Amino acid sequence: MYTYYIGKNTDWINRISHYLDCQVLTFNNPIKAILYIHEQSKKDVSPAYVFIESYNKTRNLRWLEAIKQSNLKNTYLLLLSEKVSKEDIATYLLSGASEIININTTPEDLQTVLTVLPQIRQHSTTNTPNNPRRFKLPCWKRAFDILFSGTAIVCLSPLLIVTAVAIRVESKGPVIYKSKRVGSNYDIFDFLKFRSMYMDADKRLKEFEALNQYREETQEQQDYTEIPPVSHQTGETLLVADDFITTEKQLLKNRRKQQQNAFVKFENDPRITKVGRIIRKYSIDELPQLVNILQGDMSIVGNRPLPLYEAELLTTDEYIERFMALPASPVCGK
Repeated sequence: MYTYYIGKNTDWINRISHYLDCQVLTFNNPIKAILYIHEQSKKDVSPAYVFIESYNKTRNLRWLEAIKQSNLKNTYLLLLSEKVSKEDIATYLLSGASEIININTTPEDLQTVLTVLPQIRQHSTTNTPNNPRRFKLPCWKRAFDILFSGTAIVCLSPLLIVTAVAIRVESKGPVIYKSKRVGSNYDIFDFLKFRSMYMDADKRLKEFEALNQYREETQEQQDYTEIPPVSHQTGETLLVADDFITTEKQLLKNRRKQQQNAFVKFENDPRITKVGRIIRKYSIDELPQLVNILQGDMSIVGNRPLPLYEAELLTTDEYIERFMALPASPVCGK
């Protein structure tokens, strides 16, 4: 293992060296680091961890892109910072960062990250569509899914068109609501439904809190949305859903409360449109999932597709086989 640091903060350099109990080679800019690591990789293919000292977003992105484009082998880029906003996390990861590390993390957490990163990369590179370890839907079942969903879409097209027009006429915004779900082999896809709520439904949740028949449970929803993305800062596991980001610890705490309050329920929920009430009552809002089936994201028969935060809680050996088969659409059965 080789450890490099790009930056000038001697306190941070010493801290990383102490945490990992190894020598850290420092550089003032990424160009020198790229040249050195490239030459080193010719001699030794051991993992190289490059800590990049965060300065500002513009420079961070420029340095990450520069190192990413150099195509260094077996190299992991770790952006080191005291605080990173939720909006910037995804941007940094897309720009080449392997992980965002808080300088105040513990030595144990840092060492765990460095151990896990090569395992994640190995899994992502070997788990290709041609890999026999990936689940593949039998040809006869896939043919049936295509035939069934294609026929259903054609036969129901008048209803689909009328529903789409009604949704658009009543309220502005997209006709189709997309949410992330986990499917076969843990592939993430866009779960399609007809939109049944107003566009500002999430913002109106607090406004209509007084209508909630279960006041304590509504507070839990606020707990979800107000938690900062701390996994990159404290080492806690971050769980991501369609409309909130929380930690595993906070989620489990909220679930304990749910034993006392079963669910959030509004009487005549004002966030739902008039058209939304009708399509929900008759499950018409689920019909766009026929497109998911046609695309191969889902199947006629299978497990319920889970939101990301629920799927992340089932990634132990005990539950992992749940993601072998394609999920099924509720419109075709539970």
